Amino acid sequence: MSQEVLYIGLMSGTSTDGVDGVLANLAEACRPQIRAHVSLPMPERLRQEFLALNLSGPNELVRAANAGNQLARLYAAAVQELLKQSGVTAARVRAIGAHGQTVRHDPAAGYSLQINAPALLAELTGIDVIADFRARDVAAGGQGAPLVPAFHEAVFSAEVPRAVLNLGGIANVTLLHPGEPVRGFDTGPANVLLDLWCKDRTGKDYDAGGRWGASGRADPGLLDALLRSEPWFDAPPPKSTGRDLFNYAWLAKRLAPFSALADNDVQATLQSLTARTVAGAINRYAPATQEVLVCGGGALNRALMHDLEQELRRPVYPTTRMDVPVQLVEALAFAWLAQAHELRKPAGLPTVTGARHRSVLGCRYPA
Repeated sequence: MSQEVLYIGLMSGTSTDGVDGVLANLAEACRPQIRAHVSLPMPERLRQEFLALNLSGPNELVRAANAGNQLARLYAAAVQELLKQSGVTAARVRAIGAHGQTVRHDPAAGYSLQINAPALLAELTGIDVIADFRARDVAAGGQGAPLVPAFHEAVFSAEVPRAVLNLGGIANVTLLHPGEPVRGFDTGPANVLLDLWCKDRTGKDYDAGGRWGASGRADPGLLDALLRSEPWFDAPPPKSTGRDLFNYAWLAKRLAPFSALADNDVQATLQSLTARTVAGAINRYAPATQEVLVCGGGALNRALMHDLEQELRRPVYPTTRMDVPVQLVEALAFAWLAQAHELRKPAGLPTVTGARHRSVLGCRYPA
């Protein structure tokens, strides 16, 4: 048996619901193997702070620094749980890949801001940390996102034209077509609007299994208004987005003329918006796609998956079919990106982000 090459990946995404972590064996002789995994909930006060930091506010520099330190401690707790589960010592782990929490994203203005405290994480765990994955690509004129297509290529490529769809807060798609360069881009909201509306109307953080949305009926007039009112949907790739655009203010403005709609009908319509924009992007930019692999929390929303199947008219499978649990794909990707940094492997792809050249992503913080 070849010697294990161990990395940890940590991810807290746009949904701000928690931290996913994996300890993975990335030895070259085998497919990535998840040795241990953990999901820790985001403390509500920290979650609300991250959401507030999406907008300008008082004392935001100090608040951001404090939030970064709190996130690093949550990351460190995830690392300790991974080591405990696996019986692995910190000394055996090559590095931790930690994305941080995105709060501002405007690559056209030359920045994408992830709150993090990687030096503190290295201090707390005794393991080198690779972080700040987006900055180098943005410096080269790219979007800095999505970050995972190079990983998708390494793990999910097939002999048939395939798309890998990540349904986090924002939906992004990687296009893996044999003989063609890897492409990828954000398609629009996945769970971010669904979660906002669910929280506002039911008090629940998300619509578990999509049951509430499934109890309603999508309204064609509202769906059409949502699609027509946002120019971003028609913009060509490369493109990326986040809560800077798709937030509660965006949603409230467009719902105002439809105040008579039942709450669950609005939820069903937002679900259809995700499915329609994903399918529209794949049909427009990759019509030869034969199947779609889905990961992220949205893959657990059965109603959304049904809508996707109806809109895409292609087989739609969870990545679990490829032995990678849907909620761990991004955490595993950041373990892989940490290794790519160490190997000086350029994971920033111009065909994805629009950068002027390929880039090695991330910065190292020694333990």
